Amino acid sequence: MVRHFAATGEGLPPDAAVEVDAPDAALRAALDAARSGAWEPAADLLARTRADRDWEERGRRSAGLAELALHHTGWFDEWRAARPGDPDAALVAAELAIDRAWEIRTAARARHVSREQFQAFHAVLRDAEPVLRAAADLNPGDPVPWRVFIAHAMGLGAPREVFEAYLDSGRAADPHHVGLHARAVQYLAQKWYGSHAEMFAFAESAAAAAPEGSPLRGLPLHAVTEYALDHDAGVEQGPVPWSRIEAIVDAGLELSGGFGPGDRRAAGFRNHLALALIRSGREADALDVFRLIGTDARTFPWAYLGDPREVFLQMRQGVRAHVARRTPYFRGSVAVPGPAPAAPSAQSPAALPAALAVAHVRASLPDVREAVLITGTAMRLAPAPGGGTFVETAPSTEPPGRRKGLRSTLLGEGELARSATTFSRGEKWPVLVVAKEGADYTLRLLRDGRLVTAHVWWADPAEMPTQQEAAERATALAAAYGKDDHRPLAAALRGTGDARRHLDEVMTALGLPALPEGFGHRPEPLAEARGAQVVERRSLLRAIKETLSSDGGASGGELPPLS
Repeated sequence: MVRHFAATGEGLPPDAAVEVDAPDAALRAALDAARSGAWEPAADLLARTRADRDWEERGRRSAGLAELALHHTGWFDEWRAARPGDPDAALVAAELAIDRAWEIRTAARARHVSREQFQAFHAVLRDAEPVLRAAADLNPGDPVPWRVFIAHAMGLGAPREVFEAYLDSGRAADPHHVGLHARAVQYLAQKWYGSHAEMFAFAESAAAAAPEGSPLRGLPLHAVTEYALDHDAGVEQGPVPWSRIEAIVDAGLELSGGFGPGDRRAAGFRNHLALALIRSGREADALDVFRLIGTDARTFPWAYLGDPREVFLQMRQGVRAHVARRTPYFRGSVAVPGPAPAAPSAQSPAALPAALAVAHVRASLPDVREAVLITGTAMRLAPAPGGGTFVETAPSTEPPGRRKGLRSTLLGEGELARSATTFSRGEKWPVLVVAKEGADYTLRLLRDGRLVTAHVWWADPAEMPTQQEAAERATALAAAYGKDDHRPLAAALRGTGDARRHLDEVMTALGLPALPEGFGHRPEPLAEARGAQVVERRSLLRAIKETLSSDGGASGGELPPLS
């Protein structure tokens, strides 16, 4: 992986350049003008989309303007006052009404939303109906208001016939409008008001009816995302045959090939395609799709897994690592444009012994058990003497053919430090991961999903850190565990004798218990520890679903359907 990882980044924009739902140049200019109080550029921009009947762009731009108006209202109020009856202002007002309702409800799970919030949420939605009706009446040939109407129906739990009437009206305006159909897929998802069978049938029918090369041909990929929230990947899992899922993914790849790199029209289905490929264990194809996406990350599907930008970047990073790891060390190269990889070193990583790792978490076992669910891997936990919890990865109970998907792509089997970046995210307690890697001992301090500091006791004394490096690492360790004097830690980090002894000195200086018996000599030293228990492996999607489980359904238990 070390040899080939850099090459996997060829053709990918840097992390800092990635933006979720990025406005195009014209919309960005209109937004900047609106922030300065000038509404005319926004009005002119939407008027052009109406004149050109460019409904997809109209939907994206009206949503972007409504998002700005949610927190910067003056310019929009002036627009409406200056042009009463303007169909473009009416459309932004409709989008804004839905946004205001969801701001009250929030994106929290239903169990964390108060009764008063739900009451206000529903009241704002009911009051919004005349606003939505005005947007539809003022521009009868526009499908975008009907997309907004479906979001309105979802929030209120409107009867099926209401949804179907909205969908029919939108299709009458534009039978192949992607935004309208994507919202309908969400309505028909099993977690809302439909079923898996109905959702897939609708998505595939709409895609088949779309013109050749239309982005709507990628609609079944949206259904795959919704389905993945309930069912893990695998031939025998779930009510939808895996062959059907794979056929949709293959069709998505073919469709993607008809669009150029960075094409905004393809970004919506390409983001879903990247996730579906990861879930199918096709990481090399996913990496190609990430290159085609470029900087154009979208809120969905990534918002289902957390912060959309953070998840997009994590998934992209994980795919790169997986492709690099699977590329043969000798005579292997990553199939990307750019310079040839560097010459191989003398030893293949396959010949290196596997790391033997264990982590100490400064939290109770029940708290750690809940946190590690999110990793989607099998973890063994044991109470640590004096408080805290020891953690190690446990063998997967799944057949080799099933050991693929999001979790293995992101983390790799047995990589405890990578798992710790996931299960420590959002927590206040530190995690100290120690490992024996070949003849070397390492420690890594992680907190809130981030590496705070790391140290290696190399077998070669020439690799000893400088006094300044040791002091910086020791200071970080001391601060994490509330120790005033970092000097004993610095001395242990600069030790050139028995590496295991120096590691034990660090544990003592931090006030932590001795490492489990057998650490560094045999795998799974916690297997026989008193009180040890295993949190069973599951896919990352399944782990997230269990971690965030709620009453869902019409109560709004899922993320708001505002893709």
